[in-house]
Amino acid sequence: MHVITFEEPGAVSVSLEARSELAPGCVRVRTLYSGVSAGTELTAYRGTNPYLSKKWDTGRRLFVDGSTHAYPLAGWGYQEVGEVIETAPDVTQPSAGSLVWGIWGHRREAVVPADRLAGHLLPPGADPLTGVFARVGAIALNAVHAADVHLGDQVAIFGQGVIGLLATRLAVLSGARVLAADAIPARLALAGWYGAADTFDVREGSAAEFARERGDGCDTAIELSGSHQGLHEAIRAVRKGGRVVAAGFYQGEGVGLRLGEEFHHNQVQLVASQIGGVASWLAHRWDVERLQRTFMELVHRGEIDTGDLVTHVMDVTQAAEAFDLLDRRPTEVLQLVFSFEGTP
Repeated sequence: MHVITFEEPGAVSVSLEARSELAPGCVRVRTLYSGVSAGTELTAYRGTNPYLSKKWDTGRRLFVDGSTHAYPLAGWGYQEVGEVIETAPDVTQPSAGSLVWGIWGHRREAVVPADRLAGHLLPPGADPLTGVFARVGAIALNAVHAADVHLGDQVAIFGQGVIGLLATRLAVLSGARVLAADAIPARLALAGWYGAADTFDVREGSAAEFARERGDGCDTAIELSGSHQGLHEAIRAVRKGGRVVAAGFYQGEGVGLRLGEEFHHNQVQLVASQIGGVASWLAHRWDVERLQRTFMELVHRGEIDTGDLVTHVMDVTQAAEAFDLLDRRPTEVLQLVFSFEGTP
């Protein structure tokens, strides 16, 4: 079975792995499409992911000396959709022939516990490509929940990649007036189509100053560019006592992040959002599974259209070319998806 492997920084291969045995309680899923999360996966491609240079101590929740992962890294990816082609004798749902979304990595086939796919069926007639957005949609919804958006709030969203655009739409659905900021005009145009009241090209100046020219600043900002400069600008954009949700995957040291300025003087709340869990004040009602299912329900009710987010569908055998494109020409790509339909 074909699987994508990061052999070392900058080197990607498509190799073969043995077919797994079908265990009790499991189903065999044949992948149709697998979406690339450019932020997370480029950290593996570039060798900047903290798991590669430090060990994550799960008990103490600290990064310590050592490493958590090492090359080669096979089967990264968390945006998969496929067809159930075989079920263990003790499994009744999902049945063979069902289209399901979930997480099993960039591989042609996987054996997945059936209970992990409960509620993950695509409805009849749904475009299978919608399934690749379940996890990134949950990340966006998690950030919007962490922002504690209220009807009428002014919300700035920095970074209009896939997750930023989805956060823009979700914030609009939550009743916010959204200012979308990015450096790519095509993405700002999509943000407007998703309902952003204002868009700002960050190449033209300060989004924070733009926000304050239109009032006292934003109630909340969500930072999804993964840039420390973007995080600093998000902090500048909010009112005194406002909240900034840092939801990007920041790499390296915080160059450009000056916490002695607006953060300190405006008593800004800085909240981290990461898909490993939900906001602490919502944990008694929400979990990651509910985030994913809620997002997919919105998609299949027609309240979120993911169709225009897919800019590239490439055969899995083109993996090396795909990651080179994402690394060298990221402004040309929004959502890149691998197709496995033609592979054995």
